[in-house]
Amino acid sequence: MDRPRFMVGGGGYLWPRMGPQPLRVLVVGQTPPPFGGQAVMIGHMLNGASDRVRYHHVRLAFSDDMESVGKFRIRKILVLFSTIARVIIARFRYGTLVLYYPPSGPNMVPVLRDLIFLCATRWLFRSTVFHFHASGVSTFKHRLPRFLQPLFRWAYGRPALAIRTAEQNPNDGAALGASRSIVVPNGLPDMRGTVPERTAPPQGPFTILFTGVLIPSKGVLVLLEAFKLVCDRGIDVQLEVMGKWGDEHFKRTCDEFVAQQGLSERVRFLGVKRDKEKNLHFAACDVFCFPSYFEAESFGLVVAEAMQFAKPVVSTQWRGIPSVVEDGASGFLVPIKDATAVADRLAALLCDAALRKRMGEAGRRIFEERFTLHRFHQRMEEAFLSLRP
Repeated sequence: MDRPRFMVGGGGYLWPRMGPQPLRVLVVGQTPPPFGGQAVMIGHMLNGASDRVRYHHVRLAFSDDMESVGKFRIRKILVLFSTIARVIIARFRYGTLVLYYPPSGPNMVPVLRDLIFLCATRWLFRSTVFHFHASGVSTFKHRLPRFLQPLFRWAYGRPALAIRTAEQNPNDGAALGASRSIVVPNGLPDMRGTVPERTAPPQGPFTILFTGVLIPSKGVLVLLEAFKLVCDRGIDVQLEVMGKWGDEHFKRTCDEFVAQQGLSERVRFLGVKRDKEKNLHFAACDVFCFPSYFEAESFGLVVAEAMQFAKPVVSTQWRGIPSVVEDGASGFLVPIKDATAVADRLAALLCDAALRKRMGEAGRRIFEERFTLHRFHQRMEEAFLSLRP
């Protein structure tokens, strides 16, 4: 904390001379609900304010559940213009010179929203920080009608600072002409020790856990196919699938697969779990599996959640996931959409208790070194303070 310094005034009195004022940042972003990775991390960031960086928040409220994320609703137009008005008011009320904003992924409806919002507000701020929790928007310009492309450059072009969550993600900041582009990995509060942990006996039954929004590109059907292959090898195993369905059609597809393959007694769809209840499932699984190829994947926060409980991971060589899972050390990474490769790695872990323990402990060490919430707060503060004149 900066302490007051003193200077001599007229008559010999000592007058306090205050240290640097905190940098005031206007954070415009979603916080839970819904409980996607971006919303969770913005919530964590807001709780990390310090004497040197002060956050003021205007909440984005376009979606309160995962079904409406990225989809057009008439209500969202009213929310958009209400948000613009609240940002203008907050800019002058709090004297914020820095705008923090998480650009959308490469999807038409949220990109159009960003164009309107950013063109209406960016000019009010000395500096703009883009935090790319979703990846790939820089590739979207040429998919827009020609008359919108200048607005794209105006909205997204030349931020003062661009942050992405992993080196492996597309460097959207550099593509958009950012003055600086840096990597700040996500971080989580350490919940290990808050719930009892479990490991299966040598012959099982073993538990594989998946968590995330239940949509095709999170690899849910790939996981179900791999799980069937593991069961065919005679391994005593069950699968827990935690999260909210993206839509009813995909739910029916997965339910039909489970029924047709005779897996109904082995597969449990848990729905959404929060806080202690969610952590109980992480702490009780034997392997965490996340075969994602999600279009806007940037980090895989749920993978770090599993690693904090010392669970080995099977995931994919996709976007920022390899920045979290060290292939062959804390888990296995396989090509996307390859159910056979997922099954092979799951079987290798389930049949080797020493391997599960070794990889789980390596993941725990990596979590402690790189992905704690304290480290995330430090890195974000350093990033914002680099904007001081």
